[in-house]
Amino acid sequence: MNQFQSYSDRAKSILIEYGPHLLFALALLIFGWWAIKLIVRGVRKALEKSKVDVSLQRFFLSLLDASLKVLLLISVASMVGIATTSFVAIVGAAGLAVGLALQGSLANFAGGVLILLFKPFKVGDVIDAQGHVGSVHSIQVFHTVLKTADNKTIIIPNGALSNGSITNFSAEPTRRIEMVFGIGYDDDLRKAKEVLFRLIKEDPRILKDPEPQVILKELADSSVNLAVRVWCHSGDYWGIYFDFQEKVKLTFDAEGISIPYPQMDVHLQKQA
Repeated sequence: MNQFQSYSDRAKSILIEYGPHLLFALALLIFGWWAIKLIVRGVRKALEKSKVDVSLQRFFLSLLDASLKVLLLISVASMVGIATTSFVAIVGAAGLAVGLALQGSLANFAGGVLILLFKPFKVGDVIDAQGHVGSVHSIQVFHTVLKTADNKTIIIPNGALSNGSITNFSAEPTRRIEMVFGIGYDDDLRKAKEVLFRLIKEDPRILKDPEPQVILKELADSSVNLAVRVWCHSGDYWGIYFDFQEKVKLTFDAEGISIPYPQMDVHLQKQA
């Protein structure tokens, strides 16, 4: 009986000493859990308004949710008297080990975040990056997928992509095309320029503003080189480029204007 009374007294003293802490910890746990849901929901709405990529939204929200819950549990544990110093040290050491093991993946993740936030390109743009030219098929958190003109799939890690130079051919609505055509030194320069201007006016895809140019670019070894500089919508670039090459060849042939090729004149002298 006396032993039972001692256990009862001890339980009462523990309840009196730790009861308020337990109740306050429980209240903090419930309130904290509810507050975390509100915070995550608010951050989700902010990301949606900012039009952040969906894959990045999900990753960031899950990371935020897990981090806040871990901090909440550590705070609750410390309130009820559980030593959390060793636990925090273990978590920190484990995080460091994982970070060192996955430093390449973390670099790719950081690069993906930068790309999705600052948007140097978007899905559908044609870019030149890391020695590859293609249309952006998708932008993931860790890598970007390109589709080439011959329908090959190229996967580029975002770490290298975010730290290298990128040429975005689709960033501007218009582009300038520069084509060089050579004529012979014996051909009529003014006539050749008139022919080129006529071909420019006949193509409705070529913009009138900025004004097209046909200029004498170079007096080369075997030809007089004329540069044609015209502006067009970005989507018409290659269509105009290839069509114009064919039109110039056919028209120059019809007009009697030669397109010379490299040649060498050899003079033989007879010695006595």
